[in-house]
Amino acid sequence: MSDEQRDERKERVLHTRVPPSLDDQLKQRARTLGMSVSTIVRHVLLNTFGLVEDIVADSTNAALALGGQEPLGRRPRVRAAERDAAAEGVVLGWQEVLLNVNAVCDRCNAVLRKGRRAAIAVRERPGPRVFLCRKCLARVRAEE
Repeated sequence: MSDEQRDERKERVLHTRVPPSLDDQLKQRARTLGMSVSTIVRHVLLNTFGLVEDIVADSTNAALALGGQEPLGRRPRVRAAERDAAAEGVVLGWQEVLLNVNAVCDRCNAVLRKGRRAAIAVRERPGPRVFLCRKCLARVRAEE
C-alpha cells in the first residue's frame, strides 16, 4: 500500500475551543452513554448538516407553498453510514448483536443502551463502528 493510500484512509483531527460548560456537558453525556467525547462530537457533526439541510428545505417549501408556487423536490439526504461506506469501504452487511456498550444509531440518533439488541456494520475494510437500531434495521430490510 502506498503512502498516499494510507494517508487517504486516516481520519482528520479537528481541534476546537468550547466553553467549560459545554466541555462538562460533553464529558457527562459521554460517560452516560459509555462512549468517547470524540465519538459523541463526530455523531453530532455528521448528523447536524443533514438536519440543517432538511430544515432549510422544509422552510423553503413552506414559503413557496404560501406563495402559490410548487415546492422544490427533496434532495435525498446522505446518511452518515453511506458517507462512511464511501470513505471506509462498502458495508457488506449488518450483524445483529446484543450490545455490551452504549451506542448511537447512525441513522436516527437513537440511544442504544447496553444490553439491548442492535445491528453493527460489517465492512469491506476497517473503519469506524456503525450501529443501527432495530427500527432502522427493519427499514434496511424493507428497502431490499
